[in-house]
Amino acid sequence: MPYLLGSLLLVLVPLALAAALAFTDYFGFRAPEFTGADNFVRLAGDRAFWDAVGVSAIIAVIVVPLRLFLAVGAALLLARPRGARTAIGRAAAYLPSAIPDAAWALLWLWILNPLHGPLPAVLGALGVPDPGFLTTPWGARIGLVLVMAFQVGEAFIVALAARAAIPKRLYEAIEVEGGSAWFAMTRVTLPLMAPIVLVLAVRDVVVVVQNAFVPALLVTDGGPVNATLTAPLLIYRRAFEYGELGYASTLSVTLLVLTGIAAALPLWLAARLAARQRTRA
Repeated sequence: MPYLLGSLLLVLVPLALAAALAFTDYFGFRAPEFTGADNFVRLAGDRAFWDAVGVSAIIAVIVVPLRLFLAVGAALLLARPRGARTAIGRAAAYLPSAIPDAAWALLWLWILNPLHGPLPAVLGALGVPDPGFLTTPWGARIGLVLVMAFQVGEAFIVALAARAAIPKRLYEAIEVEGGSAWFAMTRVTLPLMAPIVLVLAVRDVVVVVQNAFVPALLVTDGGPVNATLTAPLLIYRRAFEYGELGYASTLSVTLLVLTGIAAALPLWLAARLAARQRTRA
């Protein structure tokens, strides 16, 4: 019951209010004025919003696989019996997620600083050209990817639990039969963890799209030339800089629908692959 009440008050009620405001002209200083589908007609031709959706999609396409690779890879490396090294490794894998998003973003703002940041300095010492993490469009996008890629603590814990749930007798049988570690990884570990990885993929699509707001605001401020202007940041500006609360609600509802469609893609791909395997069998 407490969870249901919290979901009702913090999720469903605000969602219903946003959906209602999406059909109004509202600036916060007077009562909302119902305008029908005018906001959605405006949305159809709003190039700035669709460009921001494209930026969010680019970031998600890069960050989601990277986050899954880091979370699952760390879980597989740290699934060994407990010890000091394992404990330190697990703590290090989870630590970035324990840092508040704003503090994490400001830390990376210093790391990526083109004048005094350690990462450009290290790249320069190695003779690697500076991609311009905060000064060029794709460099800023790469910087945003780096900020968002390492906060995988929750996914790491779930993947670690999935790995620990695999019965040891399966690996003992492979060892008795002379199977290699690669065989155990590709034929036992990854297939049995696949459903959990699929759930994490769906979750990360939502997390990356929504959580791109803080680093895009604090690290790059949407620049340069709107290269990192993500959809949540654009909605924030429409609502709180321009005061278009009604139209911002329209953008929020549309982004919610688009995110739901994107999150459903991994499920659709998994269903297609499963159907193809059954057909081959």
